[in-house]
Amino acid sequence: MSTLCNVTYNKDMQKIFIVEDDVSIVNSLKNILSSEFSVASTLNFRAVVQEITDFHADLVLMDITLPYFNGFYWTTELRKASKVPIIFISSANDDMNQVMALSMGADDFVAKPFNLIVLKAKVQALLRRSYHFSASELLFAGYRLIDNELISTDAKVDLTTTETKILQTLFEYGTTVVPKDVLLAKLWENDEFIDANTLHVNMARLRKKVAVINFDKIHTVRGVGYVLG
Repeated sequence: MSTLCNVTYNKDMQKIFIVEDDVSIVNSLKNILSSEFSVASTLNFRAVVQEITDFHADLVLMDITLPYFNGFYWTTELRKASKVPIIFISSANDDMNQVMALSMGADDFVAKPFNLIVLKAKVQALLRRSYHFSASELLFAGYRLIDNELISTDAKVDLTTTETKILQTLFEYGTTVVPKDVLLAKLWENDEFIDANTLHVNMARLRKKVAVINFDKIHTVRGVGYVLG
């Protein structure tokens, strides 16, 4: 392993890219993550997407308040070309900012100050479900779900890994109600890191996305969970 500029690199490790302008936080993150991952951080806050792309990041840690453009802007730009998992890390942790981050394509939101061990566990869990997840083809009402795509007879929509896993679970249950705790367990794997609000926001984003191809079959069973119908 060698350190070059802002990169702690090992070709056999998955790659974490940090978009954060607080040097002390960047150094703390590198210290705890570099034993398991190759880690890089932003050098040019005007070219964040390009740096993430050039690094071939497997996961991005994104702050909201940044020089020149904020994290919401960079997440929107990144999502135009990439499905790379994104975890927001920010002290601007009110409900509106969390909803905005998740709605724009982030997979999770961790409030500052955060426990470094918990953050590392979230990184590990998100990488597992993003890169060790393989969905076989599933069918419902003329729609096919396969390889992070929902496909109708004449159109398709790309899904993030989190959205795919939600829809996969719903497809597997069919017209049987899926309890919220079942979805949370499948998505977050460990009860210690479950966030019901994150599920709610991801479900709203999923519904909006699949509505483009007229998939309007996800229904809420108040107080219980979700069902297809």
